[in-house]
Amino acid sequence: MSIIKHPEQRVGVFIDAQNLYHTAKNLYGRRVNFGELVKEAVGGRKLVRALAYVITSESGDEKAFFEALTVAGIETKTKDLQIFSSGAKKADWDVGLAVDAIKMAPKLDTVIIVSGDGDFIPLVEYLQINEGCQVEVVAFGKSSSMNLKEQTDDFLDLSEDPKRFLIGYSGQKRAPRGRGRGRSPSAEVKK
Repeated sequence: MSIIKHPEQRVGVFIDAQNLYHTAKNLYGRRVNFGELVKEAVGGRKLVRALAYVITSESGDEKAFFEALTVAGIETKTKDLQIFSSGAKKADWDVGLAVDAIKMAPKLDTVIIVSGDGDFIPLVEYLQINEGCQVEVVAFGKSSSMNLKEQTDDFLDLSEDPKRFLIGYSGQKRAPRGRGRGRSPSAEVKK
C-alpha cells in the first residue's frame, strides 16, 4: 500500500517496550536501539510525543534504561510488575497504550504503534475509521501478527535491518545468558 508521509504530519509514537525488548532478546540476543527506532519511524515528520510503556521489576534495575529513553526524547510511563498469590506475574500496558493513543488521536495525523502484538488490531481499526489517522506499526516482522501487518497503513520491519535497530548486532545471535542473570531493558537507547 502506498501512503503519504510529509514533513507537516503530526506524529505520535506509542512504544510497547516489553514487547520489543523480549522479541529482540529472543530473536537476536540483543537490545533495541529505541532512539534510532523512533528517528526512523518518524522519518522527518513532526513528532508530537513519543511514549514508552515500561514495567518496573522487583529489582528496580531499569533506572538507566528509563534515563536513556528520556535523553532520547522518549517519555516513559511506568507500572509495577504484578505478582499474584499463585506466583504468576503479569506485565502489560496494552490498555494504557490504547487509551493514550485514542485520547491523543485528535491532535495527530499519524499514530505509530511500536509492537507486533495482534491485540492492537481493534485500536488500529478504531484510529483509522473513527479518528481518520494514518496508523503505522513498527516491529520485528518475524514475530508480528500477520493480521496486524495487514490492517496497518504501513509496517516497518525491524528484521530487515537488525544492525541498525539492535545495539551491538553483528549478524549473529548472542548466546542466551544463564537463568537469573537476565537483564531488564537498560541502556537500550542511543541518540
